[in-house]
Amino acid sequence: MQWRRSVVTDWVQLIGLTTIATVVTGRLPDWARMWLIAAGLYGGFKWLTWRRAIRDQNASRPPLVLSLAYLLLWPGMNARRFLWGPLPRRPTRGDWLRAAVNVAAGTGILWLLASQRVFSRPSIVGWTGLLGIGLVLHFGSLSLLSLAWQRAGVDAPPIMQRPATACSLADFWGRRWNTAFRDLAFELIYRPLARSWGARPAMAAVFLFSGVVHDLAISLPARAGYGLPTLYFILQAIGVEIERSNVGRRWHLRNGPQGWLFAAALILAPAGLLFHPPFVRQVVLPFLNLFRA
Repeated sequence: MQWRRSVVTDWVQLIGLTTIATVVTGRLPDWARMWLIAAGLYGGFKWLTWRRAIRDQNASRPPLVLSLAYLLLWPGMNARRFLWGPLPRRPTRGDWLRAAVNVAAGTGILWLLASQRVFSRPSIVGWTGLLGIGLVLHFGSLSLLSLAWQRAGVDAPPIMQRPATACSLADFWGRRWNTAFRDLAFELIYRPLARSWGARPAMAAVFLFSGVVHDLAISLPARAGYGLPTLYFILQAIGVEIERSNVGRRWHLRNGPQGWLFAAALILAPAGLLFHPPFVRQVVLPFLNLFRA
């Protein structure tokens, strides 16, 4: 019962933080609301993961400087690994080069959009801008930050683990795409629920949780499209179940070319549900106009 009380307390605090962030950002531009709501969710999640790690009876309290570094200077959500993990491998020149190339490529895309030299259709501009932001942030800057921490002797692996090489949906969402969110969902959702409900219902709850979080960060700032990101992640959960079914095993949907194609189709084809038109039109495009200005 102790872990259940702990989970309830954590979620009450998180809901409170999200409500405050939503009220405070009510009069701001939609793109600013998106970033501030996302920052509020991120800050709440960071605090919960840090506090749960500190409550671990087997863990000694880390230095204050390292705790502040985890809370403020690292996007990952595995506090135990960051604070008490073993010495990581030393980054190679290739690691630094790949991250730098991603930053340069994303910056180039955003510059082209800002200069208005390519693309005229708003939807193409919006999706291309999302690609540029992702390259600069998730695949570039955050990878460089990960390498800097590894160079300093802290176990902080990149949050993106070559997602394009995923051989299945389970591999993509469970090991390769945004491992910070994966670690968070495992700690706050999967592990507590799997104890009472079993692995499959807990997995379904993780996808539902992911959908709700993305609705808060995407649909709420756009003031439209509510439920579409959640529907997207429900489809992902269904896809994972198909992979695990007899049909999935017969068609080798969990490995090889078939698994890669199946995962790519289910990730990309319904992506318009996740980044739906109101979000692209009312949040992404006005944000990209800042670069043009």
